[in-house]
Amino acid sequence: MPRLLYLEDDEILAYMTVKALTRKGFDVHHFESINVARSSLTNSSYSHALLDLKLGDGHSLALIADLVDAHKDIKILLLTGYASIATAVQAIKLGAHNYLAKPATIEEIMMAFGENSTVDCSPDETISLKRLEWEKIQQALTENDGNISATARQLKMHRRTLQRKLDKRPVSE
Repeated sequence: MPRLLYLEDDEILAYMTVKALTRKGFDVHHFESINVARSSLTNSSYSHALLDLKLGDGHSLALIADLVDAHKDIKILLLTGYASIATAVQAIKLGAHNYLAKPATIEEIMMAFGENSTVDCSPDETISLKRLEWEKIQQALTENDGNISATARQLKMHRRTLQRKLDKRPVSE
């Protein structure tokens, strides 16, 4: 039975996902914080990890390297409600196998853990101007290590305007 480390701080979502993944044959170990999940790495062996990006105690990107070091063949899937190309690229570079935007179905999660599954980014896709702006903001934010003021200066926009744009949910298309 494959063992899955599941990192999610939303109790209701976690409950439903754990139930569904258990039905799919996983031995799910759910954690609500990065620190508690990190402490379990020495005690348990995992074949899969499903990580929410933004949690109360930070970003789960910091946990990816630790997971890869502790479990060489682990399949890591990053799941987030704040999807951007910049964080997807960063997650893949750190060792994640795939990246999905919330909401994602259990079928999509299972497919993302599959051997031949990749994120569909065909060059023929047209991206809306709002989505392009969101991606540019996320890229600049990553380059500035999350510093809002430095990002606003780089993008030549007022800091408060940038904060308002970041408070909105990401544009889907």
